[in-house]
Amino acid sequence: IFDEVEKRRQISMAMIYPFMQKLREAPFPAPGNTVEIKSFIPESGTEIIRLTRPLDSYLEHVNFATLFDCLTDEEVLLVFAATVLERRIVFIADELGTLSQVIHAVAALLYPFTWQHTFISIVPEILIDVVMAPTPYLLGVQKRLLDLVTDQSDLLVVDLSEDKKKTFIVSIGDEASILPPKLQTEILQALKDRKEASTVEKLNRVVSEAFLPFFVKTVGHYSSYVKYKGPGETGVFEKRNFYKAIESKTTRHFVKKFIQTQMFDLFIQEVEQQHPGPQQGVFHKKILEYQEKKKREKSKRH
Repeated sequence: IFDEVEKRRQISMAMIYPFMQKLREAPFPAPGNTVEIKSFIPESGTEIIRLTRPLDSYLEHVNFATLFDCLTDEEVLLVFAATVLERRIVFIADELGTLSQVIHAVAALLYPFTWQHTFISIVPEILIDVVMAPTPYLLGVQKRLLDLVTDQSDLLVVDLSEDKKKTFIVSIGDEASILPPKLQTEILQALKDRKEASTVEKLNRVVSEAFLPFFVKTVGHYSSYVKYKGPGETGVFEKRNFYKAIESKTTRHFVKKFIQTQMFDLFIQEVEQQHPGPQQGVFHKKILEYQEKKKREKSKRH
């Protein structure tokens, strides 16, 4: 949608409104379905734009292709590390579509967690003061406004543009040491399968399956530490016992910081409100697979 808006903006601002009006009138498609929008462009005539909604909501509205076109695997990992600890992050690009796709892709890497703070995929110039906010944010800013951003410290400014001199214009400097080294290596190794992904769907699957095991291995044992006093009671999360149960020192060090984030806190609050029993969803399926694998490996050793 942003690519189409950008195409019209380059011809005339007046062309954006009729397109957005058609978009608003179109019915929101069911998963897997496509909606068609007719749109007129001078010299090109009437165009039919087809927008398809993904089948699986776990990767809905996500396209990781632009993120990996703009950044190397290692750079994506540094951005992921800063996002996981809920830092202030600004993305810079010329194109509106690039900003929107990248910022949504970065948020999607956090699954099963959800970014809880300020999230503006394209910050209009009139709101640029939002970069002064002391609280965490994910912001997309057009490159022409870069000078209004870089006088800030204690944040990560990521340049996505093709003609960039360096990717991280501003950084705190500790981003490479946030995640446990072994798990960083595993993510990078899994991302190598990206080269074989021939479609957006396959790419999305490879990328999400590279990052999801990170949360399975670091915090996937959380449900054993939510204790229920009786039927109908809300659960209580035993935070200290939870992170002390982690064998790896580097993982424990990371988890101690991660459990202080709002995204983890909200995730656990939701679990505490639920009734005890098996959880649903992709994350829980992966946790069970991982636990089974660990059991098999343990029995082989004995």
